[in-house]
Amino acid sequence: MLELISTVLSATEAWILAMAASPWIYPAMFAFATIDGFFPPLPSESVVITLTVSAHSTGTPWMWLVLLTAAAGAWVGDQIAYQIGRMIGTERVPFLRGPRGRRAVAWAERALTRRGASFILAARYVPIGRVAVNMTAGAVGYPRRRFAGIAAIAAVMWALYSAGIGLVAAQWLGHEPLLAIAIGVVFGVAMGFVVDKVVGWFSERHLDKKEAEAAEPAAERATVPPSDG
Repeated sequence: MLELISTVLSATEAWILAMAASPWIYPAMFAFATIDGFFPPLPSESVVITLTVSAHSTGTPWMWLVLLTAAAGAWVGDQIAYQIGRMIGTERVPFLRGPRGRRAVAWAERALTRRGASFILAARYVPIGRVAVNMTAGAVGYPRRRFAGIAAIAAVMWALYSAGIGLVAAQWLGHEPLLAIAIGVVFGVAMGFVVDKVVGWFSERHLDKKEAEAAEPAAERATVPPSDG
């Protein structure tokens, strides 16, 4: 499976680099970012990193337009995920049916009821978490207008974050663009898993604290003796 993913990523990167000087790269970037919003096996971060390294090394494509189309596509993808969740829920989404997917959905349901905005922003960098949170937001009826605004902020932050990884890799290995792309993509994936663990740790602590606070009044009521009158 990992070998297949690696082969697909390598072929995708080669295709992107071949198109980097073409104006078609911008609609392609938009399409990648949009599809990634509801089909996570297609990692649009890799495309942004690849194009950023190419822009730094060769001057093409125009990096600011890459960022604009990436952010716009990510926002549209989030709205599609939200609508899928609103229409069919999360139970019928194939990659959310497994144990990891159901844990992600359960985490998203708890998080949205307590700290919706911060978790929608943080989930952008979590593998599968982004799709789980966005679809769950639609399924539980999270306010659409508020979701759209938060998703817009998250999309811009994500595009800048991905481009930043590409620029760092290009600065270190500008004379070796293919190696810079490979290291940038690996670093981007690794950062996603790190954020996944950090967000999961903080969310569990926050939820445990809330549950403890909610349990205290109930325990106090249980210990108060009934009045005679």
